[in-house]
Amino acid sequence: MIYHTFAQLYDQLFDDELYQKWAAYTMANGGQDAQQILDLAGGAGRLAVLLAKQDRAVTVADFSADMLSLASQHAANAEVPLILVEADMRDLTALPQYDLVTCFADSLCYLGNLDDVETTLRQVFTHLNVGGRFLFDMITPYQTDVVYPGYMYNYEDDDHQRAFLWRSYQDDDVEHGVIHDLAFFNRLADGQYERIGETHFERSYPLETITKALKRSGFSDVVVRADFGAAAPDEQTTRWFFSCRK
Repeated sequence: MIYHTFAQLYDQLFDDELYQKWAAYTMANGGQDAQQILDLAGGAGRLAVLLAKQDRAVTVADFSADMLSLASQHAANAEVPLILVEADMRDLTALPQYDLVTCFADSLCYLGNLDDVETTLRQVFTHLNVGGRFLFDMITPYQTDVVYPGYMYNYEDDDHQRAFLWRSYQDDDVEHGVIHDLAFFNRLADGQYERIGETHFERSYPLETITKALKRSGFSDVVVRADFGAAAPDEQTTRWFFSCRK
């Protein structure tokens, strides 16, 4: 019998410090002036909770009902209100306008192709108020082509109750594509281990391709940085941070 979902285990393992950095980047790049915020592909709501603690009205939109269930729990534990919406980022028709939209953890890289990315960009543009900002990040071709092929990460907790295995390799069928094999092993009460695994596909694009897609979607004032906005990007940057204005 399976007692845990992949979403639960993934949420427990994710580095809390990253959410703090995304929150700081958001507040420094339009978050101070935004009252209505949409966290697109917001997952378990950890970033949204941090923004809600800044007295912002935050909506979490995510494709996964399991992740939204965790977001509800995190919001209740933090005693902050969140609006939770199950939605595909390529179709935000049912949502209203926002002062700011965020989309982090390279979520756009999980879309299948550039057409899907551009569809999402147009949806975000449509649902921003005039002057509103879109903040997002994407992994770079350096990350997909150099860093990830052959990458492995293994984790086991001190009491041997839980282990996590992550293997990445290049997707030979997709330019700048990468495949992640993720597996959790969780010890049950009877001493046996349950295994929960998923395979994730990501792809990146040249920076010029994304900036052109942003301009075609209507965005202006596009700023690209590295290291959560703290540095200029270079040829070995692994993640770009974008700030765009409607």
